Amino acid sequence: MGIKRREFLASVGSMAGMAGLGSVPALAAAAPKGGQGGVPLYKQAGAPVDARVEDLLRRMTLEEKIVQMQCLWQKKPGVQNPDSSFSIEKAQAAYPNGMGMLARPSDRLLGRDANVAGNSGATENRGPRETAEYVNAVQKWAVERTRLGIPVLMHEEALHGYTAREATCFPQAIGLASSFDPLLVTQVFSVAAREMRARGANLALAPVVDVARDPRWGRIEETYGEDPHLCGVIGKAAVIGFSGETLPLAADKVHATLKHMTGHGQPESGTNIGPANVGERTLREDFFPPFEKIVKETNIAAVMPSYNEIDGLPSHANRWLLTDVLRKEWGFKGATVADYMAVIELVSRHKLAATGKEAALRAVKAGVDVETPDPAGYLSLAELVRENKISLKEIDAAVRRVLRLKFDAGLFENPYADAARADALTATPDAIELAREAARRSAVLLKNDKGLLPLQPNRVGKMLLLGTHAKDTPIGGYSDIPRHVVSIHEALEKEARAQGFSFDYREGVRLTEQRIWGKDEIEFTKPEVNARLIQDAVEAAKSADTIVMVLGDNEMTAREAWADHHLGDRITLDLLGQQNDLARAIFALNKPTVVLLNGRPLSAKLLAERADALLECWYLGQETGHAVADLLFGRANPGGKLPVTIARDPGQLPMYYNRKPSTRRGYIDGVTTPLFPFGYGLSYTRFEISAPRLTQARIRVNGSTRVQVDVRNVGPLRGDEVVQLYIRDDVSSVTRPLLELKGFQRVTLEPGASRTLEFDIKPSDLWFFNADMKRVVEPGTFSIFVGPNSVDLKKATLTVA
Repeated sequence: MGIKRREFLASVGSMAGMAGLGSVPALAAAAPKGGQGGVPLYKQAGAPVDARVEDLLRRMTLEEKIVQMQCLWQKKPGVQNPDSSFSIEKAQAAYPNGMGMLARPSDRLLGRDANVAGNSGATENRGPRETAEYVNAVQKWAVERTRLGIPVLMHEEALHGYTAREATCFPQAIGLASSFDPLLVTQVFSVAAREMRARGANLALAPVVDVARDPRWGRIEETYGEDPHLCGVIGKAAVIGFSGETLPLAADKVHATLKHMTGHGQPESGTNIGPANVGERTLREDFFPPFEKIVKETNIAAVMPSYNEIDGLPSHANRWLLTDVLRKEWGFKGATVADYMAVIELVSRHKLAATGKEAALRAVKAGVDVETPDPAGYLSLAELVRENKISLKEIDAAVRRVLRLKFDAGLFENPYADAARADALTATPDAIELAREAARRSAVLLKNDKGLLPLQPNRVGKMLLLGTHAKDTPIGGYSDIPRHVVSIHEALEKEARAQGFSFDYREGVRLTEQRIWGKDEIEFTKPEVNARLIQDAVEAAKSADTIVMVLGDNEMTAREAWADHHLGDRITLDLLGQQNDLARAIFALNKPTVVLLNGRPLSAKLLAERADALLECWYLGQETGHAVADLLFGRANPGGKLPVTIARDPGQLPMYYNRKPSTRRGYIDGVTTPLFPFGYGLSYTRFEISAPRLTQARIRVNGSTRVQVDVRNVGPLRGDEVVQLYIRDDVSSVTRPLLELKGFQRVTLEPGASRTLEFDIKPSDLWFFNADMKRVVEPGTFSIFVGPNSVDLKKATLTVA
């Protein structure tokens, strides 16, 4: 999210201006009479939610409605005491009509420096109990001191666990996607929801289901990769983890928000917020599917538009996108929540509007219900209503959706958190064990051709661990500080003591002098410093028998570029700085294995060529060290697969597996093949996958069939394989991708064991948008492929007549 535009916001208007809404004539109808026993209908827990919403809406003045479309974040100091606790008196004076939403109650906003999600490096955020007490004070004000007693939505970030101090930190999103394990993802976000609700939060600004097609983009780590089907399946699993499958929400569940609609993951030049230069067909076939699937198959509460523009229209001003497609075509009933500063960026960045008032008009007309993180453009809503530019009907529609979220969350019955239990419900033993299991299942083995892994303790000899992030563990963007992060150094040092081998460590190479995601300035380590570190590492390596190098990125070298002075996108794809210098010097000794910790796919050509073993770990979260030790020593067998294609060179971009037939004709100075293909990942054991068998090889255009495939563990160890199903429409009336992932199953097999897997093929797996942009299944043949990745495939033919 873009979160550093204070100077501009200040020039547009102050939050205090909301108090001045009292001068606008109240345009609400007279309040209805009370309900049973004089209790208003909207306060009757047993009444239907629709009836409660309508009853409350009829009682509200225009001023009370408008604040439901607004949020409070950067102006929180104005309603806080000097010790940062919430002041009911200050809130009552500044916002007598209440507040629709409060942003990030866990952060301790004390000034201009503490303004990022998670750890800013400037201020220690609130812990579990303090956050719950803060939330309870806010809700006490809203419920007891405002006229109608409408509770407040409390939103927090939860990209890979709840982004708050001491909360459990799981593998980064791209790592979770590598697990190809929807059940695991549901379990992960169930823990995140439980920890959020324990502190009083009730709306997660997650998951990110952007289809990511450019590895230069620093936000690729926040995504589930490049494939629409994978993003949809994993995203759906995350939403179910957050929210469950029924409404109202259970006491340990929260509402979820789909981000960011859409085209965000293929920005021009790979730079954040860049235009998405794609047409409607690409939107519908590649970027829309995860959103559509989740809207239609879950109780998703909110959708967040993207910062970028598509064909000249920024998403926050795109009525076709947010109303015609999202609501009318897909039937979305929830609220649309603006990305941070995005409404006012229609003025400051996109130059689509001249004033905040005009930006608000464009956003409301497009279908944006709530402006976050603070009202800038939406300070003008009452004026726009008075001028008949926005109708009361439009205001009511937005407010109705916001109120429904509050009723569905059970906030009118119990808006408070149990502060006494918040600490005990945070980072529980089961959550920490799940974090370790998720980390093990997220790692991808890219190379092991000499059989170096798993390591045998009695053959390790003297182990040397290299890399600054072997000790100082990166956990990725949108993270705070967990109670304990297990480094690879901590885990391997413990392993050495337990197994009886010798252990040593050298820093080897350093990337940056700090790794604070929210800090604007990046101080890269000086070459002369790294030269000394490399020399020291090489000297130590000469007497080592086994070398483990930890290379990759950290939270500053690839991240969200949320402002012109806070960059995070990259021109290169290779290892940053002098990491290759260290690798070359160590490879000359013929001893290493390599562990990668990073958030974006790296074209680590040198490592792919020279390393004896290469393990892609992404950012594994707070249990990084334990998981890596489990993987290196064979207590866990890598079974993850790449959710993205890894290119060899930036000149190959864009590079994704589901390409069109006319792509990659060739270069005079390089190859068109990737370094590692989508879906790729090895194991310490070996699997055989049969050719696909169709229960019906010929079906009608509205028919279905089933694919059966056998998978057998023919190696010596228990392990996991992800069997992947791809489909190609052989001849079609518009061009179609050469391959499309339509199913996958991760299975665990003992040595010698086999299993027959089944995949259903339905019309939705075969249809596409024809020249008239209508979904059709065309008669003809379809190639049905199965295999362990997008390259090593076996085929059957399906005829549709």
